[in-house]
Amino acid sequence: MRYKRLFLAVFAASIAAVPLASNAQATFRQLPVTNADYVKPFPPVKILNNLYYVGTYDLAVYLIPTREGSILINTGINDSVPAIRKNIEALGFKFSDIKLLLATHGHWDHVAGMAEIKRITGASMVMHEDDAELLETGGGYDFRFPQGRGSIYEPVKVDRRLKDGDKVRLGEVELTAHHHPGHTKGATSFTYTTQEAGRSYNVLIDNMGTINPGVYVSFMPAFAQISQAYATTLQKQKQMKPDVWVSSHAGHFNLHTKYKPGDAYDPNRFVDPAGYVQKIELYEKLYREQLDKDRKAN
Repeated sequence: MRYKRLFLAVFAASIAAVPLASNAQATFRQLPVTNADYVKPFPPVKILNNLYYVGTYDLAVYLIPTREGSILINTGINDSVPAIRKNIEALGFKFSDIKLLLATHGHWDHVAGMAEIKRITGASMVMHEDDAELLETGGGYDFRFPQGRGSIYEPVKVDRRLKDGDKVRLGEVELTAHHHPGHTKGATSFTYTTQEAGRSYNVLIDNMGTINPGVYVSFMPAFAQISQAYATTLQKQKQMKPDVWVSSHAGHFNLHTKYKPGDAYDPNRFVDPAGYVQKIELYEKLYREQLDKDRKAN
């Protein structure tokens, strides 16, 4: 494959140039915001019992309060922290009660506020081992850029590195980490069970297998197993049976179709197992189309 040989040559010549940040004070350059929905304010949403959406209009951030403090999943971009804090406090929770920081993957638009929140709250940062280096280099060590690009968000130290199936517990809440690579090497989904009005709900915070521009799902020099990673992730996700599912972007789980600001709380609003199946089938279709396109081009 012509592009494979070219990528390998570039990768071999430049991988040594990838900067590795040694601490959270490393210099970083903030990317420009090209999507207004990344920073557009959105009021907090009670998804179900102890799961709250506290992100912006598009970038999903989730708060799970427990009796021993709160879990925060994702943060949005560099300047999202004040908006997240405002939403958390609007719900009546304390920002300082955040004890655990998690993320669905290590891209800038989902973790760029981690270092600041960790510094303010003293929370522990927990990440899948295959994306830990991405966080600790501030996005510098990314398979899409084997030639290196420097830190694009403030690097954050990972205190615990997860493996597939590991449990993360705070108070009465125990999350299970599911390694779903493809979008990144360490992309992760989380599941747990919660109760509402005497009913148990299987909750999935899913990292969808979306494909970034410029990514070849048939081969990447710094992610040689990318095709198998996507295929395996999609197969695993098809086997999951959530009652309520959300994802890294509001659009992924149709937040703005299911909920409008001011709507009364309804524990069944986000119960959508059929919608989940349809969404995974869509991403599988897009993956197969991209794979076929890559192979025909080379």
